[in-house]
Amino acid sequence: MMGGNGPVWFAILMSTAIKSTVVLCAAWILVLVLRRRSAAARHLVWTAAAAALLALPLLTVALPAMHVPVSGEILSANTGLVFRAFGISTADDGSATEVPAASTPVTRATPVSTGPDVRLWAVMIWAAGAAAAFLKMLAAYLGLWRARRGARPFEDGGLVASLAQSLEIPERVPVFETESGGMPMTFGFLRPAVFVPGDCRNWSEERRRVVLLHELAHVRRGDAATHLVARAALSLNWWNPLAWFAWREFLKERERAADDLVLGSGARASDYASHLLEVARSLHAGAASGCAAVAMARRSQLEGRLLAILDSKIDRQPIPGAATPLAAALAAALLMAPFAAVRAQEQPPRTVPPEVDATIRAANAQKNHEILEHAATAYEKLRKYDTAQVLLENALEIRGEVSGQQSAAYAAGLVKLGDLEAKRNHANEAVSFYTKAVSLGDRPEVAPALMYLGRRAYGKRDYAQATDLLQRAINVAPSGPQAGPAMTWMAAVREAQAGGGSAEPANLHDQTIVQERMPGAQGVTASPNISAGVTFRTDAAGNSATPKYDATTSADVESLLQKALAAEAPDSADMAVTLELYARFLRGQDRAGEAAPLASRAAEIRRKIVAQDATLNGGPPPAGGNGVYKVGGGVTAPMVLSKTEPAYTEEARAAKYQGTVLLSVQIGTDGLAHNIQVARSLGLGLDEKAIEAVSQWHFKPGTKDGQPVTVAATIEVNFRLL
Repeated sequence: MMGGNGPVWFAILMSTAIKSTVVLCAAWILVLVLRRRSAAARHLVWTAAAAALLALPLLTVALPAMHVPVSGEILSANTGLVFRAFGISTADDGSATEVPAASTPVTRATPVSTGPDVRLWAVMIWAAGAAAAFLKMLAAYLGLWRARRGARPFEDGGLVASLAQSLEIPERVPVFETESGGMPMTFGFLRPAVFVPGDCRNWSEERRRVVLLHELAHVRRGDAATHLVARAALSLNWWNPLAWFAWREFLKERERAADDLVLGSGARASDYASHLLEVARSLHAGAASGCAAVAMARRSQLEGRLLAILDSKIDRQPIPGAATPLAAALAAALLMAPFAAVRAQEQPPRTVPPEVDATIRAANAQKNHEILEHAATAYEKLRKYDTAQVLLENALEIRGEVSGQQSAAYAAGLVKLGDLEAKRNHANEAVSFYTKAVSLGDRPEVAPALMYLGRRAYGKRDYAQATDLLQRAINVAPSGPQAGPAMTWMAAVREAQAGGGSAEPANLHDQTIVQERMPGAQGVTASPNISAGVTFRTDAAGNSATPKYDATTSADVESLLQKALAAEAPDSADMAVTLELYARFLRGQDRAGEAAPLASRAAEIRRKIVAQDATLNGGPPPAGGNGVYKVGGGVTAPMVLSKTEPAYTEEARAAKYQGTVLLSVQIGTDGLAHNIQVARSLGLGLDEKAIEAVSQWHFKPGTKDGQPVTVAATIEVNFRLL
């Protein structure tokens, strides 16, 4: 039971630990402020702190969470002239994912633990320590309760009643005689009683008087009740050194406060100190009894108490009434409620625009998930991914309510959320959604999820799982849009199994790309360019480093790639990927002449796709009478203020693909990059990632004669695998 809730209990434990430490530090500071006040005042502080510690875990569990917003990220500007970006990733990025088989009736994707759960162990150790401490308290309480029932009343000749009246104790306080050698103590939560040893019959009348007066002082102050509160707080926080420090200070100030009451009742300080010393020397208190009862003297604290008793300058002002400490404890517990309700918040809550909230309400009223999904698509194009995620999450809820959480419709909703996370390069989140979708069964709706997970398994060299997932993607939708890409990646897996296409990008040589300058106004001589390089897989002689295969493997790979091209939509991104991988395969077979037209066609498809994606281009360049300039002849270069590094695509990472994308841009007077064009393509989705990153850059505009102008520039975006 705790295993499933381990993280929850760990979070509660950590939250309580932090808050209890804050409470103890605050109490310690307050006690330092009150160091010249009476011991009763300081003891009241420690009592309130103990009550707060006891209330914290209970209130943390019982009260609703009160989240504290976290400030947003503040970025510093980079004022250097930088026109280069790097998309760097590891060849095996992310963590391995176990995907349920088609026949496995799993409804939820549960993370697989590969080692001991440290959080669960921490909770169990804390719980074991707290349980042991509480059992010790319970055993001590039951033992003293049995001792009380078996003890005989102490015949005091009216002394106890007289002393109780002098301390203004209204109720009768029973006094019991216990075995000889025991320490005088006060015991009992609701009806406190005093225990005195049989040795007291041999004491002088004065000693009996001060001993009883001291124990009755504890009764008047309600110390038996506050003792249990403080001990319970210590039991919960047994691991915290500050809690043990607070416990020792609590005991010290309590005994000094009782001593002050005795001295305030007329006892001479020197005589009282002498009797206290003799009692501590000749009698002893059981270790277990200290958990549940208030003993008169502890040798470890005796020296400080004696000095305090003999110091005539000390403030001995008592706290009025036995109910005051309990009232302070209750007040402290109530004051802890807002503090206990505070929860750590990993991310600030997402704010939903009013129009989005209205759309969600309308879709829920109609139980129409398509309304939300169409809106999510629009927000994705605007790169407002958080809003798109809110819409898709609400759409998924509607799918579940209408069709059930085991339905094909629900699986399709999970795939849409996975697609969004994949687009945001949140690989782990994408895997989670896709895995949940696949766990609902193999059906056409989960083909994209199977594709993604298959590519990911391929990138991690788990070729058996990759083959299984990709084949399942083909089987569930043999004529669907995923069939062609699945065949493409099946070919890549087949290459890798033969020791080819997935080799690490090693022994690579850079081939310099000739820079392309954009035309500008007459008289302008240059634009800000940086030398760029794209990496091809070549050996020392400049030949393809991809090894050759046997005839059977070569035929299988080529057959799969040709089938993929036949199944894919013309001029689609999927076809561009297949063409690029097909060209790489042909170069590896010394068929460079056949590879060249395929690579050219793939590059042309990429350019068409980029040109059609107006949302990434930021619209046309800003209008202005000065046109578009190049740097030089009085035109200053723009400067990058902030930039976003590009992210790798799953396809490129799986294919171990790296190189450089060259972009031609126009940096407008608004400090943004406009009319972004791919001057040299790389493929496998990296062109789009380069454009997406550069479109988010902010520049200090270039100037001519002191006025901002639009300037042409070339930006290289380098993609490298570590």
